[in-house]
Amino acid sequence: MQHAVGSPLPPPHQPGHGPAADWSSAAHHPGPHQPGYLGAPSGPVPPAPQPPIPPVPPPSAPQPPTPPAPQHAPVPPGTDVTGHVPLPPGGPVAMPSAPPAATAPDSATTTLAVLLIGPAGAGKTSVAKFWASHRRVPTAHVSLDDVREWVRSGFADPQRGWNDHSEAQYRLARRTCGFAARNFLANGISCILDDAIFPDRPVVGLGGWKRHVGPGLLPVVLLPGLEVVLERNAERSGNRRLTDEEVARIHGRMAGWYGSGLPIIDNSQMDVPTTARVLDEVLARAIASPPKW
Repeated sequence: MQHAVGSPLPPPHQPGHGPAADWSSAAHHPGPHQPGYLGAPSGPVPPAPQPPIPPVPPPSAPQPPTPPAPQHAPVPPGTDVTGHVPLPPGGPVAMPSAPPAATAPDSATTTLAVLLIGPAGAGKTSVAKFWASHRRVPTAHVSLDDVREWVRSGFADPQRGWNDHSEAQYRLARRTCGFAARNFLANGISCILDDAIFPDRPVVGLGGWKRHVGPGLLPVVLLPGLEVVLERNAERSGNRRLTDEEVARIHGRMAGWYGSGLPIIDNSQMDVPTTARVLDEVLARAIASPPKW
């Protein structure tokens, strides 16, 4: 017997140990069926029982060859395969370019940033939603009041008193709306915002929106009569409903938009679809000749 090089050799056989000793001891101690056993019966010795032969299993059916593992095409370096869609950052919205003189501007298919101004009850939110929903290009509606009410705990309701907290939350909501509008515009989605801003506060009102969105923002004023505004305000509920005195005071301040150079729509006798159609006409003129503000 050979052993691997470097492995220890087995110990030498000792007398009375190992397989040879076992065989020799068996030879010197005959079993009951071996000749010489004193208790063996006379006559021929029956053969020793043989263990049963296990059945031979049938040959297995030939197995089909295992197909090779699929080989995928190598991914080029730098290719994004996670499904992430890169979004361009939103910058200040530039002034929309006017179409050639021979072509009438189509506000329904132009990517725009619109600011709808008006007192409470003017129908700003209803018109903005309808206008955004019926355009032929992707359009988003961002309502200042909706964003302002994102604050749940610690909401500073101006109806309970105008203070530093309500002023800060209004400004924060306007800035958030401006960021949203810029991101929508940067990704090819028009945006219409609505807010009740006053002409006698240009720095935090119209000037603030211009800083937040960009010079391409197109402001339009909705200004129905006082009776219509009071009637619409009476149909509101919750903190969106103001007192008649507050509605009258806001409406009186909004009258300062006359003479400002901004386009004004008196929708006192118009329903929402008609007002949205007139808004399209006003925006088409604003694209051709942007207002100075």
